[in-house]
Amino acid sequence: MTHETLIGVTGIALQVLVIGAVGLRVIWVHRPAGSAFAWLLLVATLPFVGLVFYLLFGERPIGRTRLRRAHAFYASAPALAAPLWALDIADLGPLPPAQRGLARLAMRAAGLPVLDGSTLALHAGAETILRAIIGDVDAARESVDMAFYIWNAGGTADEVAAALERAAGRGVRCRVLLDALGSKAFLKTAWPARLRAAGIRLEAALAIGPLGLVFQRADLRLHRKIVVVDERIAYTGSMNLVDPRFFKQDAGVGEWVDAMARIEGPAVAALRAVFLFDWSLQTDEPFVASNDTAFAARRAVGGTALVQVVQSGPGADISANLRILVDAVATACRRIVLTTPYFVPDPVLALALQNAAMRGVAVTIILPAVNDSTLVTYASRAFFDELLAAGAQILQFEGGLLHTKSVAIDDSFSLFGTVNLDMRSLHLNFELMLAVYDSGFNAALSELQRGYARSARPLVAAAWQARPARQRLLEGAASLVAPML
Repeated sequence: MTHETLIGVTGIALQVLVIGAVGLRVIWVHRPAGSAFAWLLLVATLPFVGLVFYLLFGERPIGRTRLRRAHAFYASAPALAAPLWALDIADLGPLPPAQRGLARLAMRAAGLPVLDGSTLALHAGAETILRAIIGDVDAARESVDMAFYIWNAGGTADEVAAALERAAGRGVRCRVLLDALGSKAFLKTAWPARLRAAGIRLEAALAIGPLGLVFQRADLRLHRKIVVVDERIAYTGSMNLVDPRFFKQDAGVGEWVDAMARIEGPAVAALRAVFLFDWSLQTDEPFVASNDTAFAARRAVGGTALVQVVQSGPGADISANLRILVDAVATACRRIVLTTPYFVPDPVLALALQNAAMRGVAVTIILPAVNDSTLVTYASRAFFDELLAAGAQILQFEGGLLHTKSVAIDDSFSLFGTVNLDMRSLHLNFELMLAVYDSGFNAALSELQRGYARSARPLVAAAWQARPARQRLLEGAASLVAPML
């Protein structure tokens, strides 16, 4: 056997070994069929490139230490958190049967009950949201806890940082948790040192070095957005801590459009519990239950909204977001309106939306007309044909990058938070959404969605069918890659 032949045989043997090893691993971890096929196709076509990508992005490990902490928290959470809301667990009896079932599903999938007695106010637009947060931070007396995927320096976002400095100067305990990748640019500015100098605890979540890539997925992120003030007021929703006038101005998509919910009452305790989980996961500090004063203040709000906090991410064994979204869509009788910037749904969710439209439910999907991700743009469009054929309406928002993540079902139920309708949010990241069983909040959300619809143009089925063949090919190619993400 010649030297060249030996090299060739060795190369083929290594390729077969790589393909076989990745194939066995994909089968072993029980990946969804579409995702498994996409990975097998990549590794069969480009074995060594496929192996590298699978090691980096193929699974969702968070590192042994973080995973140990996550499992420990999920095991102990019911006992630790029960005092926070033991007296506020809602009676599900008055809810319609479908919503009772949905509430039980969310409890099983995410571990947190429906809590009664909260009030929610929907805030839209960055300046309105940031000013409201600044006002509450300036009024804080005991504590401010924040967790964000992105903090971007500039504009009114800097005024939030200044409000934190003022709060710390008054003796308020302040903690800030930022995703290490999403807030990478901010963490390189002078702000972190300035905040720490003021006495504010600031931690970067899911930081990873080159060697850590062997044990931790590089793009698995803390995508939650949480603000908790004095354990009595909380915010969550789609908005990162950014002023859109100073954020991604070179992306060509316009300013980002967001909404947040301001919450008072018992649901604040559940949001704080999620923050404490994230903080403990990063720092290994113990989970500390609420103080009696804050507990009494939350109960005194006298609200009427039923709210269920749904957390998800690595360490949990159930795909809570996907299960709840699919079940919510299946309960719809009259209408479904959803907004998301990234629409690359799991096939099960796509089919559920088609089924809803086919049984006569008015299904409206509002997406940005221009997206900041080319891959998402084409992968998203691969779903349009079947949705339009089923009778769904697709609206393309032209007022910027619509970033609000919301689902309104009929008149009294909605999902609102950080969850995009893509594989990353449904299966990978640490996410958060509110399941709200309340006609008042649903009416406010529906009005916000109608405002988005007025700034959008409908996708006409006939015109869509006439799009160029090149575009169809790009959509098909993107849809093959999307499950791997």
